[in-house]
Amino acid sequence: MQEYRKASLSVNHDHAGRRLDQFLTSQLPDISRARVQELIEQHKILVNGGAARPSLRLRGGEQIEILGAPSRPPLRAIPQNIPLDIVYEDSDLAVIDKPAGMMVHAGAGATDSERNRGTLVNALLFHFQTLSAVGGELRPGIVHRLDKETSGLMVVAKNDVAHRKLAAQFSSRRVKKTYIALVHRWLENDRGTISNSISRDLVRRTRMTTRRSGGRNAITHYEVQLRIDSPYGKFTLLRLHIETGRTHQIRVHMASIGHPVVGDTAYGAPAKIPQGSESSLSLPRNFLHAAELEFDHPQTGEHLRFSRPLPEPLEQFLERLR
Repeated sequence: MQEYRKASLSVNHDHAGRRLDQFLTSQLPDISRARVQELIEQHKILVNGGAARPSLRLRGGEQIEILGAPSRPPLRAIPQNIPLDIVYEDSDLAVIDKPAGMMVHAGAGATDSERNRGTLVNALLFHFQTLSAVGGELRPGIVHRLDKETSGLMVVAKNDVAHRKLAAQFSSRRVKKTYIALVHRWLENDRGTISNSISRDLVRRTRMTTRRSGGRNAITHYEVQLRIDSPYGKFTLLRLHIETGRTHQIRVHMASIGHPVVGDTAYGAPAKIPQGSESSLSLPRNFLHAAELEFDHPQTGEHLRFSRPLPEPLEQFLERLR
């Protein structure tokens, strides 16, 4: 950013009597006065080679050097008393049933504001206090993720040893993750595998795509559980197992074969599903639920398997279709 470039300025006599921070704000249109003051306080702005105060009155003729960006302490996630559905817990890990609508952690560009609150990490810090630090200050305990509007099972690590061992299981594809999804239209086959590679969409950067070459390999297996012929159209309830854990994998894979997940407007599902011209049905989340999770305990080696049924809003949506 322009505000952080190293630069030198000369103060002419027309600016005599002005405060240092006011002068710099007028000369650097892309930087706020608060940021100028921050730079001055951290000695990133020198006047005639020395430190100065924001209130310094200029006389004219001074040489001002801007040395670079201010240093800031790393942003830390904060504990919040948010209810958690804890499926299992011991001294090394916990298994959580994450609700739809909750982000797993704040983004890298988050500030200590609303965007850094209300996440799964905030809740984990309140309930468990101690979590692994492998993922960094904003992602304590987080070994893998679920999309904001996807519900279901996640394992979190309480210490670094457990984190590394669990991460190794994910990396070597020894963790089994099974999802339930409702998609638009009937699939032609009762079961199948989608292996289209996935990469970032260059136009819509928050989305992924299978249409670019050179993406990361991704493998999704599906099996039809139920075909629904409703007044709102045809739908297929699927059981899915993913071998890889790419961003938005199930959502982008199902959309790539013409069967977007119900509620997933980012990948082509309609916001409202019409019934004739007088009524419609909508789902304010994705019909995607991480129903089963299997892995080996990082300390004991015991094989653990957890399952969680569809949340009530998804069951109610199915009933309306039926």
